Amino acid sequence: SVVRNALFCLETAANEKENHMYTKALMAYAFALAGKEEKRKALLRSLEKEAVKKDGSVHWQRPGKEAEVDLPYYRYRAPSAEVEMTAYVLLAHLTTKPSPSQEELSFASLIAKWLSGQQNPNGGFSSTQ
Repeated sequence: SVVRNALFCLETAANEKENHMYTKALMAYAFALAGKEEKRKALLRSLEKEAVKKDGSVHWQRPGKEAEVDLPYYRYRAPSAEVEMTAYVLLAHLTTKPSPSQEELSFASLIAKWLSGQQNPNGGFSSTQ
């Protein structure tokens, strides 16, 4: 009953017009885990419209974010919230039954490419999530 109530709360929130991208990413993953395919797909479609597609990779960033600094010998690393948000979208793409489609796997590989570029020299990330 607690899980059912939580899913009802999430479904109500998912129907709101103004959801932050981070919230959409979390909800997409939660619906994927709950087996709510239509909700998962609807949120992923919405998120794809807001994706940043650059250099053969895909990620999500906060609206109104400052432009990246383009300096020689400097490698920009995204803030932890953007790494987390993008990772949740990746999980939502890969957590589906039956297994993800070839199209989803191809898109997921573009997300994974961006995430792997965010690793620090020790293999970690700016986020501990």
